[in-house]
Amino acid sequence: MRDSDTTRRRFLAALGITGTTAVLAAATGAGAAAATTAGGGHPAGGPGGAASAAAASAGATGRQPQPVYLGSFGWTDPPGRGLDVASRDIDGRITLVGTVADVPDASSLAFSADRRFLYTVNELVPTGRVTALSLADPFSPTIINSRSTLGAGPTHLSVHPSGRFLLTANYTAGSVVVHPLAEDGSIGEATDLAQHVGAERDPHAHQVLVDPSGEHVIAVDLGADSVYVYSLDLQAGTFAEEQQLILTSGSGPRHLAFHPDGGHAYVLAELASTITVLHWDATTGRFTEGPTISSRAADATGENFPAEIAVSADGRFVYASNRGDDDIAVFAVAENGASLRLLDTVATGGAWPRHFALDPGEDGLFVANQNSGTLTRLPRDAVTGLLSPAETLAEVPGVCVVAFLG
Repeated sequence: MRDSDTTRRRFLAALGITGTTAVLAAATGAGAAAATTAGGGHPAGGPGGAASAAAASAGATGRQPQPVYLGSFGWTDPPGRGLDVASRDIDGRITLVGTVADVPDASSLAFSADRRFLYTVNELVPTGRVTALSLADPFSPTIINSRSTLGAGPTHLSVHPSGRFLLTANYTAGSVVVHPLAEDGSIGEATDLAQHVGAERDPHAHQVLVDPSGEHVIAVDLGADSVYVYSLDLQAGTFAEEQQLILTSGSGPRHLAFHPDGGHAYVLAELASTITVLHWDATTGRFTEGPTISSRAADATGENFPAEIAVSADGRFVYASNRGDDDIAVFAVAENGASLRLLDTVATGGAWPRHFALDPGEDGLFVANQNSGTLTRLPRDAVTGLLSPAETLAEVPGVCVVAFLG
């Protein structure tokens, strides 16, 4: 099957769970900054180090650098560092600021609504946990606290728009869990856990997010071939199931992205290499299955396992990453969101694109290529939605997620 996922899951088994050190280089090829941190979670050199140098440079040019957060796995060869912090200039170049200590296997990242706090899963630690970090200095995040996810292999998380709850999907355990959040950003003890049950395979919850109305929690389960809809009691912090939409057996739905119209969503199936359009009724809290399209080019061959999906802010384009083909598929949205049409596939410039993110201006798509340990950028045309050939920005061992603060 997948060498990378097989290795990852063997690693989980070795930890007894059931059901580091290349340097991030500047894009210009200039000398790399130190990749380890001093005590207290500050990057090497402290707040007066690389971050101050970036700020001084920005003052001279009038361009303010933006922080970028890069999560990586520690089981890769060479091992990832967990959570790196980088600086992005106006031209999209990336320079390392440092690494936050004691944040292993940061495979999913989420911000609080006010961007004061960053939350991450710690996927491959023996019990599974989530960690809160303060962004008082966004180039030097500091750990606030961590909590158990009550299940193994937490692989995705999101913050409820109320700002009061953290939602996490436990891949290995096949469950979703809710934690309350305090005003200081700290994570409280879990208030509820919803356990999934697979009809043909063990459940593997791979994503949890909130719908555009803010009224429903959506969980995508690869093992159960299902999309679950929950309501969340904002007083008690407890789930109530509203729907289990069962998709094609063996398709392995992994991630879902909503259209800005709030009436459609697109679910990416890892095992079938497909995208299915879902019609969404926020009033009733129910999905209805629509057409399915391949995530691959017509002439693509060999094994392939899609990973990430995103919709442009204007709702005109959908992007999906293909691991195996190692490309980004570009789709035009048609029929007011009800169908997709493949426009192009563009190589990511690396191997095994586990995650990607459009930058805040949506003029570039940044890809975390896990197996090659590279962060690449594909320039984007906002009018056509098409992507230009990839440029390598940095080497980041085991990189699996990229997130922009703003």
